[in-house]
Order: sequence, then C-alpha cells, then structure tokens
Amino acid sequence: MLGIFPMSDSRTNKKIFFVDPKFRAIIPISNFRISKSLLRLVKKKPFEITMNRAFSDVIKSCATINRTETWINKEIESLFISLHENKYAHSIECWQKKKLVGGIYGLAIGGAFFAESMFSSVSNGSKLALLNLVARLWKTGFKILDVQFLNDHLLQFGAHEISKEEFQINLKKAIQLEVDILSFGGADEDFSDCLSTFLQAKIEIS
Repeated sequence: MLGIFPMSDSRTNKKIFFVDPKFRAIIPISNFRISKSLLRLVKKKPFEITMNRAFSDVIKSCATINRTETWINKEIESLFISLHENKYAHSIECWQKKKLVGGIYGLAIGGAFFAESMFSSVSNGSKLALLNLVARLWKTGFKILDVQFLNDHLLQFGAHEISKEEFQINLKKAIQLEVDILSFGGADEDFSDCLSTFLQAKIEIS
C-alpha cells in the first residue's frame, strides 16, 4: 500500500507497526509559508547547511534530543540508515561552530518526499533545516512533501490536511516522476545558491 509509514510505541520497543491515517498532512512546496522573522533569520546565516553529511546522527538526534519518548525505535533507525546507504533516505543538517544543532530526515521516492522527523538543540535549527529541504525539493522538481500529522509547529509553514484518498491520487502521480534530490550539487554543498533562488522566486510570485 502506498504512503504508509512505520512507527513504534517507544525507543526500546522492538515492534514496528504501519500507519495509514484518514487524513494526511502535507506542506505545499511552491507555497511554503515564510514569515518575515524567518527571512530575517536567513539573512543572519546562523548555521552551515549540509545534506547527507551526518544522516545517522540526525535520526538518532530526532529520537533522543528534547524528547522523553519517541516512536523511532532502534529497528526503525537501522532500517532508515540502510535506506540512506542505498540513496533513498536523506538528511539536511544545521551546524553551528562545527556542532550538529538541527536537522530533518526522510525518504525520497520519485517526486515525493516523506519527512519523518526533525530536531533542534538550539533555537530555529529545525526551521532552517525544513526551509532548506523545501528549497532543494522545489529546485529538483518534487511535487509532494508529506509530513504525516498536522501540528501547530507545521501550521506556520502552510501545512494542511488532505484526505487519504486525495493523498493517494497525488502520490501515484508524484512517484512516477524521474527527479533526484541529489541532482543539484553534492552532499556538502553550500545551500546558499539554492535557497536564494527559491526565496527570489517566492518574492516575485508574491
């Protein structure tokens, strides 16, 4: 079945179950909502942004940092590391003084990206990781950014719910696309050009 995603009841629980909710949260890539405060933050360039430099550290941080409990057990962590090694799963990292302080990871299939989780150990780390992910997805032609469940944090970026049926229809089309998240630059590329192009396009549209 298309679009289901794995979860567990806790970090130490070895069992994995798959979820197929009636409503799915997505963030529209071309209509990603950027606040004035986020734009000001981008101009300050508080972080170095990279891709796939520290995937295993990102997923482990998503499971452990600022959380008392998590759905990412060690089995899911291991599976996604394997997917990453086979170039299906990817991460965006935020670095400050050479320390990993924020990030997001997920799975890319065709023109759909399934964002699994993100973390931040300093203010705005996850926001800028998400923004840079969206910029790269936009640049490389992705059509769907799935974020699974809606919450207040994601609402500020334009996230909204669609029905499972609508999600399935859109997903079937998106996964047929021959796009590659790695087609724009290398893993440790400076994201500034990609982000600048995306922001300029947003300004021109608005």
